[in-house]
Amino acid sequence: MKNNLLFDFTVDKANKTVFINREFAAELSLVWDAFTKQEILDQWWAPQPFVSKTKEMEFKVGGRRFYAMVSPEGQEHWAIQKYTSISPKTNFKFLNAFADKDENPALPGSDWDLNFREENGTTKVGIIIKNESLERMEKMIEMGFQSGFTMTLNELETLLSTLKK
Repeated sequence: MKNNLLFDFTVDKANKTVFINREFAAELSLVWDAFTKQEILDQWWAPQPFVSKTKEMEFKVGGRRFYAMVSPEGQEHWAIQKYTSISPKTNFKFLNAFADKDENPALPGSDWDLNFREENGTTKVGIIIKNESLERMEKMIEMGFQSGFTMTLNELETLLSTLKK
């Protein structure tokens, strides 16, 4: 098992793009499931002390995930992910937009492109997030996206270690 797992987070304001590369000490199929199955996603897709609550999810091209990050006080921050492309175990893409509780999106959104690759029992996930506007990207950053998503991915690493067979 690797002790020094790769984690790289780069913000490219000129191209309105965020690049994230993260390795996990787990098999590809388990990491893929963690990103694509509601029952696992809701265990890690929010920085503590927030929790993820999926209202609806259909992981297929044209499907979507409608979920909230819920604070300990019960405040809900809703978002929609609309799946645009899926290549099982290697890649999926979705349009992500903030939303209200009635599923009305707050556009513009961002395009997420997630790539999965396994080498020697370690799975590398590469995430490219292209924002439709610099303003949206700056809002994400101001809201603490980098620190929040870093905590979230660390939560996933902890969860994966408990899910391993």
